[in-house]
Amino acid sequence: MLGRMTKQFLFCTFVVAALASLGCKKPAGEPPTQIAQPVAAAPAPSAAAEKPSLLKVAAFKEQAPAMYRAKFTTSKGNFVVEVQRDWAPQGADRFFNLVKNGYFNSARFFRVIKGFMVQWGIHGQSDVNAVWRNANIPDDPVKQSNKRGFITFATAGPNTRTTQVFINYGDNAQLDGMGFAPFGKVSSGMEVVDGLHGGYGEGAPQGMGPNQGRMQSEGNAYLARDFPNLDYIVEASIVP
Repeated sequence: MLGRMTKQFLFCTFVVAALASLGCKKPAGEPPTQIAQPVAAAPAPSAAAEKPSLLKVAAFKEQAPAMYRAKFTTSKGNFVVEVQRDWAPQGADRFFNLVKNGYFNSARFFRVIKGFMVQWGIHGQSDVNAVWRNANIPDDPVKQSNKRGFITFATAGPNTRTTQVFINYGDNAQLDGMGFAPFGKVSSGMEVVDGLHGGYGEGAPQGMGPNQGRMQSEGNAYLARDFPNLDYIVEASIVP
């Protein structure tokens, strides 16, 4: 039986081949994927006690309002995302629960590809990552296009969305047919999103940017040491 990483490699290879056969222009980076990782060992009791609510994935089941706004206070400034639940209900609900419960606080914008997209959603603590990395939600039908400013979940293949999201810098309609379903858009502060630090480029192993596997297992300590210029979320919250 194929391992999960092998399946993901084959999925990405299929996507690239499909784009080539259709004559589509390849985006300025690989599709926004979240790298599947082996489940880590159980965290020590002291680590779990730091943020107990984030370790209880089953509690993150609240249905989101039909429309809501999420404010992101970042190291670069503020931006607001307006979410329409009917665009992608599963994604909108998961995002609502993550924002409301503080999951994104202190998260780094670890993959910033100018002209393509900016990605985030790996937590700064390895014990939190251990319980969320396989907390998949079902796919939503794609009802909106991945236009500039629209926000979408990253995937590692069908029905693998967890916590990683991205905002499109450009009009990335080529992602629509791959199952990337936008659930909202930036309603203010897009200039802040545009200004996020992108000097590290594509992530490892394709580029010199952060390695998602190490982010999962080492948290923000790895990023602060090896990628100190990354911008980050100070706080994310649901606002009126």
